[in-house]
Amino acid sequence: MAATLLDKPRPAPARAPRRHRGGAGSPLIRQQRRMFWPFTAPALLVYAVMFLAPVGYAVWTSLYKWDGMGDMQWRGLHNYQVLLQDPSFRTSLVNTLKLMFVGGTVTFVISFALTLVLREMKARLFARSVLFFPCLVNGMVFGIAAGFLFSPTGPVNQALHFLGVTTPPKWLSTDNLLPMVLGTLIWTATGYYTSIIMAAVDQIPAYLYEAAELDGANAWQRFRHVTLPCAWDVISVCAVLWTVSSVKIFELILLFGGTSSAYPPVSSWNTALYVYAEAFPQATVPRLGMATAAAVSSLLMVTVVTLVLRRLMRRDPIEY
Repeated sequence: MAATLLDKPRPAPARAPRRHRGGAGSPLIRQQRRMFWPFTAPALLVYAVMFLAPVGYAVWTSLYKWDGMGDMQWRGLHNYQVLLQDPSFRTSLVNTLKLMFVGGTVTFVISFALTLVLREMKARLFARSVLFFPCLVNGMVFGIAAGFLFSPTGPVNQALHFLGVTTPPKWLSTDNLLPMVLGTLIWTATGYYTSIIMAAVDQIPAYLYEAAELDGANAWQRFRHVTLPCAWDVISVCAVLWTVSSVKIFELILLFGGTSSAYPPVSSWNTALYVYAEAFPQATVPRLGMATAAAVSSLLMVTVVTLVLRRLMRRDPIEY
């Protein structure tokens, strides 16, 4: 019996778990955690002071009736109710959505077409520089140039007369003001987004295109099945950039339709110009409460559109 007990194998002693060098309790991880707030706190402080505090003050101001100098009178949500009933604000909101969606759709369609062409072009670096050049010019220059080019006696109408057009369009009339702004915006933004998309396309390995060509894919099929999926993350970022920038358009509308003594017609306003007109009216008392209510509404609209856009454009990342 004793021999049997002695021959019975004994269980091996349990070993203490070994800590990996990069584990949660490693010195490197602890040091990274200690350095997180010292490096992050200044950026968060600047963000809070430069963005969160002004937005909070604007929301607070939007609940009052205030001309900027006198006492503030509490109105609660009444400013927002008046805002929704104001036909000028509804017109500016519709125009903002037109600039956002119509302008964005046309801009990205042209950018995709240029990407399809530029990738096969030998002098694509020079072409990209030419396309990007309008982004370096201030928008005021385009407004002044448009007044010269599209005036009744300007070069555009003179060229149309030479071609036999006796009654050229009234380019700078009230009815054509928003399409002119939209066309100028598309022209100036197309090169910018084309350059960003082309920078992402340059990172796609050449063997993917070679494999597609061996499978018999044409240029459109290579763009659809190789370029678009591989550059989708950059395209989604460009869509967000466009959404934000399209709401801030101001100087183009003011220069195309305004004068030194009057604002552009209400039919061409967007929300940015509506906020400016409410805060700095030409013949009435400023209504800063209404102006900030319109600004807050515009901010909420951009936030909702951006979140929906990011949700719709979410894709699994492609590794190559």
